[in-house]
This record gives sequence, C-alpha cells and structure tokens, in this order.
Amino acid sequence: MFTFLQRSALFVSCLFLAACSMVTVTTDYDHSASFAKYHTYTLTPLAQEVPLSPSSETALRESLRAHLAARGLTEVEEGADLHIVRHVSAQEKIAISQSPGWGPYGGVPYRYGRYGMWAGATYTDVSQYTEGTLILDFVDAKTQKLVFRGIGKGTIGDPETNAKRIREAVEKIVQSYPGSYAAGYPGAPHP
Repeated sequence: MFTFLQRSALFVSCLFLAACSMVTVTTDYDHSASFAKYHTYTLTPLAQEVPLSPSSETALRESLRAHLAARGLTEVEEGADLHIVRHVSAQEKIAISQSPGWGPYGGVPYRYGRYGMWAGATYTDVSQYTEGTLILDFVDAKTQKLVFRGIGKGTIGDPETNAKRIREAVEKIVQSYPGSYAAGYPGAPHP
C-alpha cells in the first residue's frame, strides 16, 4: 500500500509528465501596425531547420487555413497582404526531478537522540526528451516588416502526436493574432 508521500510523489510526477507534453505559446506583434488592412496571406517555403513529416506538414497547413479563415484571412497564391514564414527546429532537453526516498521512514524527518534530524534519502530522476519549436512570422508583403510572431513549443513524439501538437500550437498562436474575426466566428468579440 502506498504511503501518503509515495502517492504525493506519484501525483507530482504525473503532473510533471503532463506538463512536458503540453504546448506552450508566446506571441508578440507590432503595436503600430494596422491589422485591418490584411485580408490575404501566402505561405512561404518552410525554413527547414528540421524537416516536417507529411502528416505534420498537412496539420500545419490545414490548421493555419482553418484558423486564419476564422480571423478573416484567405490564402492566395500571389499578391498577398501577408507572407507567413514558418520555422521549425528541435533541441534535446534534460528534465531533472527529485523525490523523497522510500526507505523505512518514507523520507519523513525524525529525531534520534543527539544526532538530530535525518531527512532520509532522495532520489533524482533524469530524463531526456526532444523539444520542438514552431515559429510563425507574419510579414507585411509590401514593407517586408515583421508585424506578428507566434512561437509554439512542445515535446516531440510519434507523427500523430506531433501533428496534434502542431494543430494546438497553430490554434493558440492564431488566437493571439490582433486582426479581425470573420463574421459568425464563435470566438469573435461582441459589438
């Protein structure tokens, strides 16, 4: 039977693993840019630091198309208002976590005579994972000025998981895009 500390450590470990699999997004934009003038976009060729699998490339394109359409932006072949430049990279990461020992005292401090407190043993778990980064740069086609940037980060896994995380990153990035919404979009602000 698990002790309270063992259950707590297991719970914290599960939270840590869940946090590792989440996609985090940060965005920034040019506050002086007039986003109301942007209605069309084109995707530039992928700046391939890391090549995308076919399923990840499809997830990226389809998710961009759907979420940008909801924001009132349409993809075109030529003459776009915006160029969306995509960057993908991967980096090896190390996660370190410590947990109390599971000896006879369960890692709970105790007092024994003149020797003072003993905190028990702690165990260190080191795991390695690969973190993927997706950067979407929205560049004004006329001025060639960067007007919006979204960065999504998450752990890399199998192709299906990667495609899911790319969709999640694109959705979160586009939600922060300061442009208008298409009529009837459920997330549109009410007048």
